[in-house]
Amino acid sequence: MRCLALNASFEPLTMVPTRRALRLVIEGKAEIVEADGDELVRSVRMQMPRPAIIRLVRFVHVPRRFRRQVTNTFLFARDSYTCQYCTRVQAQLKPRECLTRDHVVPQSRGGSNEWTNVVTACSSCNTRKGSRLPDEIGMHPLRSPMEPHFVHLSWAIRRLSQAQLKYIRIFYGEGALAAIRPR
Repeated sequence: MRCLALNASFEPLTMVPTRRALRLVIEGKAEIVEADGDELVRSVRMQMPRPAIIRLVRFVHVPRRFRRQVTNTFLFARDSYTCQYCTRVQAQLKPRECLTRDHVVPQSRGGSNEWTNVVTACSSCNTRKGSRLPDEIGMHPLRSPMEPHFVHLSWAIRRLSQAQLKYIRIFYGEGALAAIRPR
């Protein structure tokens, strides 16, 4: 189980192992905002609730890079793990099929490896499309590819509990986290 770490301003920072979260709380560098149910963590000298969300006591400045490179992990999360041509999700693919990166305008025809030119495609659709343009083969993506919000990139690939998801939505709003599924 991992714990959501919030900055002093309640901005979600990262997920940390429960052991690290406990150490921060014991050292007085963080406080428990929400516990993980009624579970207690016990030691010889103390017991405390198992943290699900902690908040740092002092504000930590975190520089942000707003442009992130396209990786398959983030691309598949942006497209909700769904083939943009046949609408099958990862769980519906046959054993030898997988999700792949498709370039709407193929690189062999001058297309770039940018967010606005790549979509998630199952291996069958990607092979069928090949190095042709969408108009040439009649295969158009469900949604126009666009660069995702950096929050989506940061949190979409993580498994979050309902309580952890609540704090991310409070800070960043619903729109940036549309594709996130709680565990």
